[in-house]
Amino acid sequence: MNIIVSGSLAYDRIMDFPGHFSDHILPEKIHVLNVSFTVNGMKEKFGGTAGNIAYGLSLLGEKPAIVATIGRDYHAYFEWLVKNNMARDNIKVIEGEFTASAYITTDQADNQITGFNPGAMKHPSSFSFSNIVPENCIAIVAPGNLEDMAKYSAKYQSLGIDYIFDPGQSLPMWDGQDLVRSIKGSRILISNDYELEMIIAKTGLDKQKLLQLTGAIITTLGELGSCIRSRNGETEIPAVKPRQVVDPTGAGDAYRAGLIKGLVQRKSVEQSARMGSVIASFAVECYGTQEYSFSMAEFEARLDGSEM
Repeated sequence: MNIIVSGSLAYDRIMDFPGHFSDHILPEKIHVLNVSFTVNGMKEKFGGTAGNIAYGLSLLGEKPAIVATIGRDYHAYFEWLVKNNMARDNIKVIEGEFTASAYITTDQADNQITGFNPGAMKHPSSFSFSNIVPENCIAIVAPGNLEDMAKYSAKYQSLGIDYIFDPGQSLPMWDGQDLVRSIKGSRILISNDYELEMIIAKTGLDKQKLLQLTGAIITTLGELGSCIRSRNGETEIPAVKPRQVVDPTGAGDAYRAGLIKGLVQRKSVEQSARMGSVIASFAVECYGTQEYSFSMAEFEARLDGSEM
């Protein structure tokens, strides 16, 4: 089955400040703030919603079409994709922009200051559906270029392609009616609990009314697992306990990869969500969103609960 993953590609540039931000910010001068923090160094990680989801799927033996834009500094990311058997054919290079980048500085109290440059993500990816067979395709619309998100949702609806709508961190930019149009006809609407409340507030629709637009609502709840709501009721999916929690960033995208793999295998939404919980447990054990790995034997052991 063909898998289309649209969203973002980004570099996460992570820095550690060997002190506390509060020691260098004078409260009485906050209105004329001008500070500089010397960091210990910088680590560059590969990220972005499309990249993260595709990475998880690659570990499960899939090679989805990554539909996104990337900037003129694409070389390192493309090398990473090739190394991990991930497709790059449908990634559009925007020569006049840098790749979307998050610059994250963390102090010793775990306070963070982040600067984000959307860069190439400001441009649509312009994917062609000419060779797509709708009956043999599943897609996810993950946070990325807003025009892409609305356009691809509409295209999947018109072609009859099963798709997961995942507005996530793009929600502040959405108009309520546009959000309704993109949710309508989706197989699954997925978000965390805070984002679901934002969706309800923006659309003016409660959970029952949202279920008139989509086949199911999946709400991720971090260490509490996830909840699946359908017209038949609610199902709680427990989280899979990781060996250690190092970095929860990217666990949601890993969950989506497992969910999609299950759906590709014609499993139920509940069974697929359990697969998502397994991959999320591997993701939180590593620092970075595309740093974890596992064998299929390790995945199966954690899925059936036999891992010791």
